Amino acid sequence: MSVEQMNLTGIKGVIFDLDGTLVESSLNFTQMRADVGCPQNEDILTFVDAIACAEAKANAHRAILQHELDDAQNAKWLPIGKAMVEKVQAHKLPMAIVTRNCRQATAIKVANNGIPIDNVLTREDAPAKPDPTALLMVANTWQLQPEDCLYVGDFIYDQQAAENAGMRWLLVKF
Repeated sequence: MSVEQMNLTGIKGVIFDLDGTLVESSLNFTQMRADVGCPQNEDILTFVDAIACAEAKANAHRAILQHELDDAQNAKWLPIGKAMVEKVQAHKLPMAIVTRNCRQATAIKVANNGIPIDNVLTREDAPAKPDPTALLMVANTWQLQPEDCLYVGDFIYDQQAAENAGMRWLLVKF
């Protein structure tokens, strides 16, 4: 993947995923799932949301939060992520971040790396991807049609969220 593959022709706004797209992530999802009793083939956030017992659900959310906060302390810019942000800045397009991360861990990653994006939506702001709500919220804030926006991510949920929103997408793979 190179920044040249990021085609901004006709694009009026760019939304980025955070982990694995703009910053590195060392989240161990196998361990996270084990810690909350989630089967390895299930989405962890969906699993936790379905826990009926309030105490068990709260404990699972705390376990996930701790993993995210530990990861946030060490997350660094990915060179391709920084290059993509600089390219969008050069084109003077609005930017946003939509992440499945919690607000607290996201804020640490953005602040520690000086990521110049203020419009940030986390799982506390909208349903987690692949649900398109957060992407559509950003397009609406910018008063743009979804098809005029580009969503850049590194995981199948990113592609699905963009497709569900009717946005163009770029999947970055390393």
